[in-house]
Amino acid sequence: MIIVTGAAGFIGSCLVKHLNEQGHRNLVLVDDFKRSDKVRNLLGKGYIAQVPRMELFTWLERFGASVSTVYHLGARTDTTEKDRSIFDTLNLSYSKELWTWCSQQEVPFIYASSAATYGGGEHGYRDDHQIVSKLKPLNPYGDSKNDFDRWALEQKQTPPKWAGMKFFNVYGPNEYHKGRMASVIFHTFNQIKATGAMKLFRSHRPDFQDGEQKRDFIYVKDVVSICTFLGQSSISSGLYNVGTGTARTFYDLAANTFRALDQDVAISYMDTPIDIRDTYQYFTEADMQKLRAAGFEQVLHSLEEGIQDYVSSYLQTNDVW
Repeated sequence: MIIVTGAAGFIGSCLVKHLNEQGHRNLVLVDDFKRSDKVRNLLGKGYIAQVPRMELFTWLERFGASVSTVYHLGARTDTTEKDRSIFDTLNLSYSKELWTWCSQQEVPFIYASSAATYGGGEHGYRDDHQIVSKLKPLNPYGDSKNDFDRWALEQKQTPPKWAGMKFFNVYGPNEYHKGRMASVIFHTFNQIKATGAMKLFRSHRPDFQDGEQKRDFIYVKDVVSICTFLGQSSISSGLYNVGTGTARTFYDLAANTFRALDQDVAISYMDTPIDIRDTYQYFTEADMQKLRAAGFEQVLHSLEEGIQDYVSSYLQTNDVW
């Protein structure tokens, strides 16, 4: 059996779909299944059990001997949340308990970290274990992810194989429930449909023009391919960047959404909200050398290819993957 936590969420439900396409149906899905806005992410997917998030460790006492791999994608991912106790419970304590169980039972453990750990990028974007203790994330969410990465690297008792996936900016189907935290592509599509135009955040730094803020945007179908590569291959345990290795502008993101809809580009700018202005990452770009050296050879979607597929195959039809 394969466990997927966060299975009803954005990346988790896409991972379930990808595992199904590989022939895996012996999946145990873990999440807070009370959220009605995530129910449709699991429609048509194959699995053998749903386990509420807070009941997982009781379930493992009964059935854990049959577990072969744990993909731990469940977390609080709201970068605007300021209550550190929420992250301490869901992103730290829960992850430590699951790591400990995987270590004791000798089960591979593949978990979600984040590019938010890199903060302002003053130490670069290399998945180098030597810089983890120096990183200064810009918000409590990033702190929680870096705190767990640092804790994992300090452990003497570990799973037989583990990988912390530093997700960069992920976009694609099944993010309908994410609200403000959904990708700019999702929000651009909806603004175009409503108004025929899109407003991006204005730059509040003199070294970046409006719309020229850059991130490493990666299509979720590529993300889950990397997830399963790390779970199924003989890799060295450690932290791995999950991005494309190429930063693109937010203007590129929005403009390509217009083009995918065959509409003229109409972009204006508004002030970045005060509550995120001081913690906003203006640039991220994954160093992908470690993953490639580990044997991951798949060609990733370009931004243009990913947006075209997302818009035409999912957003326009309001479908999930």
